[in-house]
Amino acid sequence: MVGYITRRGNSYLAQVSIYKNGKSNRLTKTFKHKADAKRWVLENELSKANGKDLANTLTSFAEFFENWIHLVKRNDVKETTFQNYMRTAEVIKELFGDIRLKDLNDIMVQKRIDTYAETHSRKTTHEVLLKIKTALRDAYARGYIVNDFAGLVKTRGTDPPKRNRALSITEFKKLRHYILKHPENEFHILVLLALETGMRRGELLAIRPESLYEYGVQVRHSISPTSTDTSLKTNNAKRDISINKEVYNLVQSIPVKSNGYIFDFDAFKQSERLATLLEELNISRTTFHGLRDTHASFLFSQDIDLVYVSKRLGHVNIQTTQNYYLELMPEKKHEQEDIALNLLRDL
Repeated sequence: MVGYITRRGNSYLAQVSIYKNGKSNRLTKTFKHKADAKRWVLENELSKANGKDLANTLTSFAEFFENWIHLVKRNDVKETTFQNYMRTAEVIKELFGDIRLKDLNDIMVQKRIDTYAETHSRKTTHEVLLKIKTALRDAYARGYIVNDFAGLVKTRGTDPPKRNRALSITEFKKLRHYILKHPENEFHILVLLALETGMRRGELLAIRPESLYEYGVQVRHSISPTSTDTSLKTNNAKRDISINKEVYNLVQSIPVKSNGYIFDFDAFKQSERLATLLEELNISRTTFHGLRDTHASFLFSQDIDLVYVSKRLGHVNIQTTQNYYLELMPEKKHEQEDIALNLLRDL
């Protein structure tokens, strides 16, 4: 006998049968919400290793995915990542509706992910598909589906023009010089620090007075608009970044906010404000992550050691840093092309 749920007034009574030493016992628990009751039943059924029977009670892939998030992924990922999974769960509900988990196959999943790709970037589609694949592989390992077909589904579609583009050296200098002449605007100093350090926006917003040292910034936390979790993206993101004395003094001059942070969160509208600033200066549009790319590209253009750049950016490994070479600043690219052609000419 598997678990079941009955409604009692404004609550839900969940029941699960447990068999031990030839005897049957029953676990019961009351919940305010039906979804919580269903997850409790599912969790207990899983603990009974009754996977294949349990698969028959999962009425849809969307339901399985949401339960899988709460029971399997929640304790393994950061809160921000968990919220990302929850947003994906809503996407899956729209794409798959009431299609049962056991009825899925690669062609069916491919058609639906292709439909999603028609109105979303290739990167966004790929991130959704990765989560779907992970859930399907878990379902296969537990015996809920008979075929491991996740690897057959591919991401298709095209990417829109990159928004996080690095500025040219000329644009970099123009923006930096303008900010140094107009430091009275706190937002300008935030942009300057992004250019000088390559820090992520969340890392910049998490700076407190105790984060500063002479002359540098200790990166230990990150602020997110979707979560109260302030932990860093990865362990490698924990780092100390040296900055120029001039920049250090400007940051020190900013009054500390009532919440203990140096920069105003500004309703997380930094991207909009950056776009306005760049337009006023007739500089190509980019994002805060684009300023991070600009910092990395500028260091590469000056032949700074790759290992140092990798640590300064807080990358997981050097390979991640090397990928920035694909987005060299235009001036450096032309210089490298001239060197390459000259070398070939001299053969």
